Amino acid sequence: MIDNRLKREQFRKQGMGKDKELELEKRKDKSKGGEKKWDKGVEKKRGKGEEKNRGKAGEKKWEKSGDWNRDKGRESSKERDTERYKDHSKDYSKNRNKEQNRDYKDKDRSYGKGRNSGRGSSMCPVFQKCGGCQLLDMPYEKQLEQKQKQLEILLKPYCHIEPIIGMKNPYYYRNKVHAVFDYEKGTPISGVYEANSHRVVPVEKCMIEDQKSDEIIGTIRGMLKSFKIRTYKEDTGYGLLRHVLIRRGFATGEIMVVLVTASPVFPSKNNFVKALREKHPEITTVIQNVNNRDTSMVLGDKEHVLFGKGFIEDVLCGCRFRISSNSFYQVNPVQTEVLYQLAIKAAGLTGKERVIDAYCGIGTIGIVASSHAKEVIGVELNRDAVRDAVENAKINGVKNARFFCNDAGKFMVNMAENGEHADVVFMDPPRSGSTEEFIESVAKLKPEKVVYVSCGPETLARDLEYFRKMGYEAKKGWGVDLFPATGHVETICLMSKK
Repeated sequence: MIDNRLKREQFRKQGMGKDKELELEKRKDKSKGGEKKWDKGVEKKRGKGEEKNRGKAGEKKWEKSGDWNRDKGRESSKERDTERYKDHSKDYSKNRNKEQNRDYKDKDRSYGKGRNSGRGSSMCPVFQKCGGCQLLDMPYEKQLEQKQKQLEILLKPYCHIEPIIGMKNPYYYRNKVHAVFDYEKGTPISGVYEANSHRVVPVEKCMIEDQKSDEIIGTIRGMLKSFKIRTYKEDTGYGLLRHVLIRRGFATGEIMVVLVTASPVFPSKNNFVKALREKHPEITTVIQNVNNRDTSMVLGDKEHVLFGKGFIEDVLCGCRFRISSNSFYQVNPVQTEVLYQLAIKAAGLTGKERVIDAYCGIGTIGIVASSHAKEVIGVELNRDAVRDAVENAKINGVKNARFFCNDAGKFMVNMAENGEHADVVFMDPPRSGSTEEFIESVAKLKPEKVVYVSCGPETLARDLEYFRKMGYEAKKGWGVDLFPATGHVETICLMSKK
């Protein structure tokens, strides 16, 4: 009897249940051999049952987790993602991992991995995954030394490089903040794409982004569930909200919120905007941008103004500028003032010159230079940017500047063929640099000076070589750090006709 009680207690601990206990009570075998035989049979039966249950539970758990499906499709997904988003990787995260793995102490390297290299304690919890701030954990003085060395290595064959101009406070400088939205375990997340991938890294706070903009993005993220707004999933094409873009005028305090949706249908959009503005009354305009294309581009072509005037204004170098959602406007306004003033000084304007502002965007350089020149002609392919440039000239009372929607190279060739002349050409191309066709068109126009504003020193060095073939010699270069904590640097180079 005592043995049976012990066995009943043992079965209870092993989870065999009351049925087994009753069965034990009924089978009171007095013979020890019977007990042993019964015990062996029960143990065998119990072992098979547990194995079977474990197998079923394991199959259910495996199917529920979806690991089997993910493992099966992992390789094909990687190949598909690589092909589908290779353009995006070029635009957003090219060479980021390589940059993190280089040592800034190596004299032959242009980029470094910083003091902590993304391991251990870092100023940013997602430093290693994001890849946007390659030099974040490197002391700022070392960052400037490294960028100076990079410029000297690349541009020494062409001209002398002056000491780089850094920031007093190299944090929270970006006036334009972009967040991609996704879902993780049923909860909305927002952040950036992980380096060399399309996986979203959740970001609450970024050391180089405007703090108020990050706060607004967090508020929007927190409102999604209550308004039953689903984030867009690229693999299924399901969901509404794709991105949020915030632009803030540092001088004016005006804030633009751009909600990028996959569909023009935005349920309860008025109530959503009202609730957002109740939490952030400092927001001056809200725009819905519709992007229903399978693309890595953030903004689509169609927009609807949900609140305010649909643009913001900011002040730069004493001039006021109108900024739309897709306008090009330098992301670091503090250092942009330094950059533009230095570029105008390098041109040596006396008030008698005819100036071409190529790649003029919303007219920032041209309008700032207009008070130092006789005439300014701005040329830009983006029609919306040209519209803003014309409006910006009116806002600032500038009457000696004209803006044209055209290809800058072709425009200068037409000027040269018509016997027209320009004294100075300002050019501020994208990071990919200029083209041989454009450089040839500058040479045909024959300006005395060319001021090249570059955000890519590698492509600047390439273009200086071709300018030299076209009869222009680089005289001096200046580095201006517009992008602290990153491997990028802005450069001004003055060229004169031989």
